Amino acid sequence: MKNVLKNVSFVILLLKMCFIFGQEMTAQKRIVIDVGHGGKDSGAIGINGIQEKDVVMSIANEVLRLNKELDKPLDIYLTRYKDTSISLSERTELAKALKADLFVSLHCNHSDNPTARGIEIYVSNDESNHSDNSTWFAFQMQAGFNKKLGFESRGVKFANFKVIRETCNFFPAILVELGFLSNKDDLKYISKPLNKQSIGSAVLIEVNNYLIDEL
Repeated sequence: MKNVLKNVSFVILLLKMCFIFGQEMTAQKRIVIDVGHGGKDSGAIGINGIQEKDVVMSIANEVLRLNKELDKPLDIYLTRYKDTSISLSERTELAKALKADLFVSLHCNHSDNPTARGIEIYVSNDESNHSDNSTWFAFQMQAGFNKKLGFESRGVKFANFKVIRETCNFFPAILVELGFLSNKDDLKYISKPLNKQSIGSAVLIEVNNYLIDEL
């Protein structure tokens, strides 16, 4: 019964947003940030017990907080605003219902190799009208992390992740792996509140830079 109510609530939310955004006259670009995992799905679990779902939620909240401080805040929406379970299909449908202009999915990595570290950025390996823009944005985001945070980069990669596969035909879409929770150095960095703020700032800056380049 709870699942039925959750699904009904989600559909109602989509309908409301479609109506509201259909009335908008603004040409402002809309960004959807997909906050990975949530609810019973913890995602990767760090060597100190930290959960991926909580890390990416904290960073997404920093993006929102910093965005509100801008003179001209960007039009940013999250796929979840608290610790709730949202399916991959619901995430992509939400982004399409919002008529997003840009989609960024936030995650943290994990490996059986404890020395694996650094940021990976993924683009869908499906060809689409937005493939070039997605790839360009991914490289721009990677360069921004390297320059602003000194993060070790593992490069831009191509994959078949559902959230980018099902959105790449509608708008540029990337998936960002924000370090390895299985690596003590990455984990130590990403666990500190000030560093989460820095990561959120880097995401916001590169999203803004990309939109400026596209206008």
